[in-house]
Amino acid sequence: MIRVDSYPTHEHDGIKYRIGKVLPYGASIVPNGVNFSIFSKYATSCDLVLYKKREKKPYAIIPFPKEFRIGDVFSMIVFNIDYENVEYGYRMDGKFSPREGFWFNKEKTLLDPYAKAVSGRNIWGEEPDPENEFQHRGRIIYDDFDWEGDMPLEIPMEDLIIYETHVRSFTKHSSSKAKYGGTFAAIADKIPYLKELGVNCIEFLPIFEFDEFENSKIIDGNRLYNYWGYSTVNFFAPKAGYAATGKYGMEVDELKNLIKRLHRNGIEVILDVVFNHTAEGNERGPYISYRGIDNKTYYLLTPNGEYYNFSGCGNTLNCNNVIVRNSILDCLRYWVSEYHIDGFRFDLASILSRDEEGVPMTNPPLLETLAHDAILSKCKLIAEAWDAGGLYQVGNFPSWGRWAEWNGKYRDAIRRFIKGDSNITSEFMERILGSKDLYDNRSSNASVNFITCHDGFTLYDLVSYNEKHNMANGENNTDGTNDNNSWNCGCEGETTDVSTVKLRKKQIKNAITILLISRGIPMILSGDEFCNSQFGNNNAYCQDNEISWLNWDMLEKNNDIYNYFKNIIKFRKLHPVLKNSSYDIDINKTGYPEVSWHSETPWNTDNIYNSLHLAVMFVEDKYKYNVKEDTYIYIAINMHWEMHKFSLPIIPANKKWYKFCDTSCKYGEDIYEENKYILIENQNEIYVNPRSIIILTGKSKQ
Repeated sequence: MIRVDSYPTHEHDGIKYRIGKVLPYGASIVPNGVNFSIFSKYATSCDLVLYKKREKKPYAIIPFPKEFRIGDVFSMIVFNIDYENVEYGYRMDGKFSPREGFWFNKEKTLLDPYAKAVSGRNIWGEEPDPENEFQHRGRIIYDDFDWEGDMPLEIPMEDLIIYETHVRSFTKHSSSKAKYGGTFAAIADKIPYLKELGVNCIEFLPIFEFDEFENSKIIDGNRLYNYWGYSTVNFFAPKAGYAATGKYGMEVDELKNLIKRLHRNGIEVILDVVFNHTAEGNERGPYISYRGIDNKTYYLLTPNGEYYNFSGCGNTLNCNNVIVRNSILDCLRYWVSEYHIDGFRFDLASILSRDEEGVPMTNPPLLETLAHDAILSKCKLIAEAWDAGGLYQVGNFPSWGRWAEWNGKYRDAIRRFIKGDSNITSEFMERILGSKDLYDNRSSNASVNFITCHDGFTLYDLVSYNEKHNMANGENNTDGTNDNNSWNCGCEGETTDVSTVKLRKKQIKNAITILLISRGIPMILSGDEFCNSQFGNNNAYCQDNEISWLNWDMLEKNNDIYNYFKNIIKFRKLHPVLKNSSYDIDINKTGYPEVSWHSETPWNTDNIYNSLHLAVMFVEDKYKYNVKEDTYIYIAINMHWEMHKFSLPIIPANKKWYKFCDTSCKYGEDIYEENKYILIENQNEIYVNPRSIIILTGKSKQ
């Protein structure tokens, strides 16, 4: 039996078509053809525009008959399309009155917001053709990828160790030895490295299709790009220029293969997503998609039709409009179901809580919808809980028990304490134990703890520069934050001074030690584990060069730091007491409190709240945590510039104190593998060198 809807009812210049299915939106392969469906509330008419691959002029422009519009949706099935060699777009007609929010222009060919692949930037950095009137084109994909039983890993939040990286930066440097540097395929080749390091979750900076040539310019002979990609062209399509096979239109399969291989090795994938604005910019920006399809629906507009700019990038998506909200939901569902993505980090997520006039809402419908959606129910949702319009919601982001947050207060407190600031110790203590002051109504799983991320100094630069050095960005060093809470250890930038280099490495070890023993979810910036530097640039958003690329030669040079990272990560995994997501510090079956603070004298806290030297002890109950034995973890932290003696707490007679790490010691003696910890001679006290941390474990004989 042949279905009735497989017959054409109309013909235009030899192309046969009929009314389509309104759902799903986008271009979908159906028997004998392709179904095209697009929403526009205010358009008066719509044309489907078809191109042969890479040709500048369309070979067909097919108007949607009036009866092909149902509600606000135009739909059409076009028969006998060679979908592998076709690119498509739309032309919308309607009112042009920017003061009223209408920007319709039938001369503009527009990218389908639901396109699953986009051509036009298939090869990274290839100069676009300015004579091409349609720069970003929808492509039709046939989804036949074999996942071989793969599924999202659903690692518990408290077990995550997140590794944030930029797809291109991670392997583009020649030192990476990658065959196809800067691509999804090259990351797949680095999976053994990631496993050895011990991370179990990789968070990618934006991989949705964007235009690296947006606002591109040449400064001092160097091309500057929209490198980070926080300016989305299309939310459903992976960045073709990030794929070694992008020039062949195979970026979808290459990305899926990477995800499948990461999952096979126990590594989750989180995507950094940017739903706060698009690449169309302000009133002077280009027509790409939304502006010409339905500007008034998709963007937040002032009463005179101008764009609200809570993103700092020219426009703001109207996220709590029901159409836009559903589009975002469709997008995330698509990435979870079709790409097996494990979670999302939402850039400038506070924007998602604003209403159509830009006012923050108590119960934003978009955030609530995402929190309770059936398909996203096991998905990690992480908010950057602030925006460029001044809305700062760290600790107060609407969560429904589902949303976690980048804890910017953790970053600031730890940085200040490590460099020896006064009057920060009380907050430092709060942050180490999971920021109960911020997340008491949730758990420490709501706190994504980080000291460095893509935005700002690397960890090496944090201890090497007092000031930002962003002149290469071409903005006269005015871009990037001035509030870095960094300390150069006595010399600005690179130095051969042995004592300065030693101090910097010690400070790096101090930082990662604190991060990995803190309750909450640790996030590490890629390259920090081998002292990667951006040469003092704290805003490398435009740098596609050695400033941004990880220099893998530093892995051999700084193998001591890599070894330290690797072993402190192992230590965290071995001790579930460090990952407890509750704020439990009460006495457990050992007879000790699960968490206790100490000054140089055990159990005495009178003088520590304004001190730069203190100790914390975690007691791991073997019954509660299902471990081999009760274990006492004593962490003596001395960020003072003088040595301090700590008297040790008394532990059960069958236990002895063993040294796990001492950040002041040289490579080979600074950290030890399990079962190779060093029994300390004096079981009553230890001396902690200036700006150093010692971790002891109290346990039975090894």
